[in-house]
Amino acid sequence: MSTKEFTLDDLKRILLEGAGADEGVDLDGDILDTDFEELGYESLALLETAGRIEREYAIALDDDVFAENPTPRGLIAAVNAHLQESVAA
Repeated sequence: MSTKEFTLDDLKRILLEGAGADEGVDLDGDILDTDFEELGYESLALLETAGRIEREYAIALDDDVFAENPTPRGLIAAVNAHLQESVAA
């Protein structure tokens, strides 16, 4: 069980480790409200990202986590909600 908070820096690191970054996409820019698709991350890359998050943070994400949270801001909030649930359990 992890009590660590999931941050934008954590997400960027996991995205880069798992799928790299498209040319012309600056992950250091203001990306919180940019759709993952616009950032160059499609379904396969997002599946890899979800798997890495689940393993590193010992949580289980819903299959539709990216459909419900298509931006980094939404995904970070969803992961942190799962982390809070696992701490409370």
